[in-house]
Amino acid sequence: MIEPAKWHTTGSGRDVVLLHPLASSHRFWSGIVPLLTGRRVHTCDLPGHGDAPVPSGRYGVADLAAWLAAGLDRLRADGFGRPDGRFVVAGVSLGGLVAQHLAADRPDLIDRLVLADTVATYPGTMRELWRERAAVARARGMAPLVDPTIATWFTAEALATGAPAVGLARQILLNTDPEGYARACEALETADVTSSLPRITAPALVICGDDDMPAFVAAAPALRDAIVGARLEWIASARHAAVVERPDRFVSVLDAFLRDRGDEERRS
Repeated sequence: MIEPAKWHTTGSGRDVVLLHPLASSHRFWSGIVPLLTGRRVHTCDLPGHGDAPVPSGRYGVADLAAWLAAGLDRLRADGFGRPDGRFVVAGVSLGGLVAQHLAADRPDLIDRLVLADTVATYPGTMRELWRERAAVARARGMAPLVDPTIATWFTAEALATGAPAVGLARQILLNTDPEGYARACEALETADVTSSLPRITAPALVICGDDDMPAFVAAAPALRDAIVGARLEWIASARHAAVVERPDRFVSVLDAFLRDRGDEERRS
């Protein structure tokens, strides 16, 4: 069983839903939300992350997408979203996988889709990595996973200068429930939304740090090519947590995407 999403809503304007990556929480976005002026931003903790309870059983990305759809349906019932009940949905890594699945299955909920540093499925080496990391979390807790994760999320420059986003990510990682992390790793291991990508009809933007891990760098153009009409933007000098390492660049790219009326005209 997965408990319903608890939403954190701030601001006013066009509704934007932000989904965090593995081993994080809605606080991942705390440096981004103030920059999204003229937007009403909705964030939440994915199951087993932050203050969200660990689900009682195993789950997959499809289950998370259904959970998110139920949460957006509740927001829509409370009067949020566009007049047609759709939302801008942006997700990083695990959040991006969930967003892809949602966009394919519930197009009525998606105004525009933003996929940052994510994949449609993982290569075999990374599937093995998720199995290993789930085992480590269950046996030894989160502490052994913090430094390896931070090193893949941020560039050496950000680590050396002690960027605030690095400290926040480290704190959230340490406080992540080990079993919640392990369950999410198992969902990532089996995730594959490749066959669903052609069903995504919303205007889509793919974003990736140009220094991210090879699997994500390779996935970015593949996602652009698989989703009809999608566009791709690189964030220079950034790794897996590109959106918070280079927040001004991310917000600039996002704002330009949301201001573009061409996609709306092509869909009408």
